[in-house]
Amino acid sequence: RCFTFFHLQSFAAFVASKTDSSQEDGVTSWCCCSQTFNEHSAIHKHVARTHNAELQQLTQATYERLLMQLEEAPETQQPNKHQTEAVDISAWIPDVSHISEEQLKNGPGKVLLYYRYCEVEDPHAICAWQKALCEKLHLTGKVRVATEGINGTVGGTNVAADIYINAMHSHPVFKMDKEDFKTSDGGAECFTDLKVGVYKEIVPMGVDPDVISYQLAGVHLEPEEFHKEVEALLAKGDLCSDTILLDCRNFYESKIGQFTRCLAPNIRKFSYFPDYVDQNLELFRDKKVLMYCTGGIRCERGSAYLRSKDVCKEVYQLKGGIHKYLERFPEGFYRGKLFVFDERYAISSNNDVISGCRYCGCPWDLYELCSTRFCCQLVLSCPSCRQDGHTACCPTCQTKGQAQGEATKHHKEECECTDGRPRIPQDV
Repeated sequence: RCFTFFHLQSFAAFVASKTDSSQEDGVTSWCCCSQTFNEHSAIHKHVARTHNAELQQLTQATYERLLMQLEEAPETQQPNKHQTEAVDISAWIPDVSHISEEQLKNGPGKVLLYYRYCEVEDPHAICAWQKALCEKLHLTGKVRVATEGINGTVGGTNVAADIYINAMHSHPVFKMDKEDFKTSDGGAECFTDLKVGVYKEIVPMGVDPDVISYQLAGVHLEPEEFHKEVEALLAKGDLCSDTILLDCRNFYESKIGQFTRCLAPNIRKFSYFPDYVDQNLELFRDKKVLMYCTGGIRCERGSAYLRSKDVCKEVYQLKGGIHKYLERFPEGFYRGKLFVFDERYAISSNNDVISGCRYCGCPWDLYELCSTRFCCQLVLSCPSCRQDGHTACCPTCQTKGQAQGEATKHHKEECECTDGRPRIPQDV
């Protein structure tokens, strides 16, 4: 495993050494063996096929040098399992000495959303690299790393975000390209801080990835293909009983935006999705299922779980999720806002409002946190109702909030928002 890790490090360093510095800003290409390569995949294939012997020599030299250092070090200073991370990740950190701190910290920005399922032999090293990379670029957000891949959403200036994308492109483990990133207006202010960690799953479905792997996922449909499928479904109207358009997000996400005529389970978090499938198997029996989620990652594992039950006729998923669909069809069959897990709560591509105020029912789709201390529920309360003091997620929380002072112990009982909702709904 250690030798493989050093091989990947040597590969990344070798590719980086072939970067053509004469190119204009924002344009990256590589020169090797009197050839010019404009795509990461092309230079990676060339290096793997043509320079394997050199890479082996570089890897062996690095490996032997580390062993020599370990043998010479006193026993009390022997590094633990992850103490060499700072040395190991140095080749993966881009040189930004030519870029000012001002460009990295201030100016127009964006939020990136991405994931990549792949084999990661040392997730702790990747975690250390991601933390160092994001801190260097002044990015905030959340990144989950596991042996099954990586899942992240980060925000920063356009300059910093582009450098981050290029760093991900250059890493041989992930083999990503620009189409794997979904972008939206925003910046570092969209997140309160930076959280990078190693987990069992890169999206928390609660099922061991070794039992239900992403490799069992349904067929990916490009946004254009998915659009045609939904169009055909809607054209048939009530006569179409053999196809289900399934939203595998949480209820508060689908509440403010969804595809026309979808089935949106009333679940509070994705880890409930397997139980939802188990309790509604007859609903899916012999059906063609079209699945979608925000960026595509939940569909990877969700469709794999659904397929493992062997009840559906066919299972398809929207490649790139709603994010990529809206880039192609901003006025398509998805109506309302797209919920996002950051301080913005939602982004929009059309003007439809499909939800209403919790208190008066008028059209409203801008979430705020419940005003009651210790409650983390989101509430839809229009300006008029908020002005009247209706800022909690439900009457129970409203009363609770009015009774609370700074010294009041927080109430542990559930509010109406969670107490009255079945954990796993049955959709018949």
